[in-house]
Amino acid sequence: MTEISQGGANQLRRNSLGLLAVTFMVISAAAPLTGVAGAVPIAFLIGNGTGVPATFLFMTLVMLAFAVGYVAMSRYVKNAGAFYAYAARGLGGRWAGATAFTALAAYNAMQFGLIGLLGGIAAGVFGSFGINLPWWGWSLIAILLVGILGYRQVDLSAKVLIVLVALEYLIVLIVDFAILGAGGAADAGGLSVNLFDTNAIFSGSLTAAILFCLGSFIGFEATTIYAEEARDPEKTIPRATYLSVLMIGLFFVFTTWLMIAGVGAENLIPTIGGLADPTEYFFMLADIYVGGPVPPIAGILLVSSLFAALSAFHNYIARYSYVAGREGLLPAAFGRTHDAHSSPHVGSVVQTIGALVILAVFAGLGLDPILNMFTWISQVGTLGVLGMMTVTSLAVIAFFRSNAKGEGPLATLILPAVSGLIMAALFVYIFLNFGDLTGTTGGALGWILPAIIPAAALIGWLAALRLEKADPAGFARMGENRS
Repeated sequence: MTEISQGGANQLRRNSLGLLAVTFMVISAAAPLTGVAGAVPIAFLIGNGTGVPATFLFMTLVMLAFAVGYVAMSRYVKNAGAFYAYAARGLGGRWAGATAFTALAAYNAMQFGLIGLLGGIAAGVFGSFGINLPWWGWSLIAILLVGILGYRQVDLSAKVLIVLVALEYLIVLIVDFAILGAGGAADAGGLSVNLFDTNAIFSGSLTAAILFCLGSFIGFEATTIYAEEARDPEKTIPRATYLSVLMIGLFFVFTTWLMIAGVGAENLIPTIGGLADPTEYFFMLADIYVGGPVPPIAGILLVSSLFAALSAFHNYIARYSYVAGREGLLPAAFGRTHDAHSSPHVGSVVQTIGALVILAVFAGLGLDPILNMFTWISQVGTLGVLGMMTVTSLAVIAFFRSNAKGEGPLATLILPAVSGLIMAALFVYIFLNFGDLTGTTGGALGWILPAIIPAAALIGWLAALRLEKADPAGFARMGENRS
């Protein structure tokens, strides 16, 4: 049995995470139940309708293409900085600085947005049970609990997230198999949904569908963040990466197919469009095909799904802060770990304080937690992750061109180039259409919010330049292996 090790002063907790823990910690960021209940009905409605399952399959293939080069490089780069470390080893320290600060901006944006979404949904879910708090009260409770978990050992967070994500999958699969067992809507074609109908795939807005499907994968890329804490990282990280993509992708293909079959292809859009809130669709199916306590339990698990995602992004932010402090991009205090827990506690505390400040601003201004706090801020995170995945694809190509490691051209050139081009195209689309996607068209927020990502990258680039002048040796060591 592998022993958990403190790993020395200011090092993360070694050998503390196995394959299952790493996989579930990154899947928790993708929030499967949140995707099914929240993103999927909207993708049906404003995307390409019955073409969504095929769109999920396409995005699964794109993510697998990205993962091939990502995994190939993970065998040679073992650093909790993940995207940052890849950029450092493939493109150099300045790109690494830009990537590190982009990661901090993007994952904080995702976390801040989800705080609003959790508060808004929790107020409704628990209000139906007679437990009434303002939305910001639920958000405040979540921030404090996430902060406590992030401050302590990573394996404690892992145990909590494994349970929460397993329950998410269980409740959705109960509804899925109920629809499957009933044969779908018998009077509307049953299970005979053509997933590869090109007329459906290219109907409506394929681009909008792709963006919603993409959001359901965000988080899987963070497997390498745990490289310094995983057991046998040479095997654990690649396996967790592929397993995460396949679990997310196949789950959504299977579930969206059955969500269509539940009412029939012809009735899908009229049914969702007729609901007061599109996110009621999954709960409607749960009531029709299962009933009993399942719908209210699903509501509670939707809140826990969001909590799991918050905890996952908090862990990402704390580790990026730790690496940036350790390698000279942020003050050295960020690069210290807790004496007892070996956790990146400084980054965890700072992130918690930042979340409290953002919550106070939105609550104080009386803004809506979902339409404003979630919708405005979370797309900034999507934009940042796309930018980092584009840079990482280029870093993989550059790394293997400079370091002949015996990997084939499919993993070191072809698939990274294909995935990088797709990510770059999506980045440009979101950046140029940010106002339309978030409802901020016509105001300053329509350009201020997306500008956060290039601004963060510029600040990181300048921080790397400062490090290069002040500590050339430290600059040269950026992204070096740590496990």
